[in-house]
Amino acid sequence: MTFELFYWPGLQGRGEFVRLAFEATGTSYVEIVQGKPPGQGMDGLLRTMDDPVCTDPPFAPPFLRVGDELIGQTANILAYLGPLLGLVGESPRARRWVNQLQLTLADLVAEVHDAHHPIASRLYYSNQRMEARKRTAELIDYRLPKFLGYFERVLANNPYAGGWLSEGAMSYADLSLFQVVEGLRYAFPRVMSGFAKAFPRCQATHDAVARVPRIAAYLKSSRRTPFNTTGIFRHYKELDRASPF
Repeated sequence: MTFELFYWPGLQGRGEFVRLAFEATGTSYVEIVQGKPPGQGMDGLLRTMDDPVCTDPPFAPPFLRVGDELIGQTANILAYLGPLLGLVGESPRARRWVNQLQLTLADLVAEVHDAHHPIASRLYYSNQRMEARKRTAELIDYRLPKFLGYFERVLANNPYAGGWLSEGAMSYADLSLFQVVEGLRYAFPRVMSGFAKAFPRCQATHDAVARVPRIAAYLKSSRRTPFNTTGIFRHYKELDRASPF
């Protein structure tokens, strides 16, 4: 089985949540990015996404090609990969629960993105700076504590030992929580300075993921695209401030 991941080049973005699942399990995958042979760069991505006769077209990257099937939306891709890669429990209830957690993380990721692009994604940050300040203040004061407090409660209520979000083993939702925390630490270092004390279980899960041997190796490798100010998690000094935690 060949997994082909399509995502914009030079960005972690939403594609990183899928990459982490592959990297954590040592699963081979091909990323269709700029610089690949003809048909496997941006041309290949756009041609595949916009194919007028495709019966199951993705709306946008990331999307995964497996055989003749295209699977879009990050949470949907992970719901497909989770059972195949051993990143979700076997019961239907466990799989629904982990998917629910992933969808909640997707809501948080969207809110983080909209903090620096509150009016429109197609406009530059410089065109909406004033609005971004207001939106980011709401994110920092209300939304981040609400989301992170929720995941702290989920971890506290998990009856299994291990410090994971679901059952007693790492799931793809744990990998995604790690990525969200990493991204927030890049975007808002001052805000997140009190994170570990305020949300110790989330911090412990983040650290446990970072210690997974394959993840630790990936984070040090050139395969891991650095955070930058063209992705979802962006550091703008004027939007960061003292920690509310």
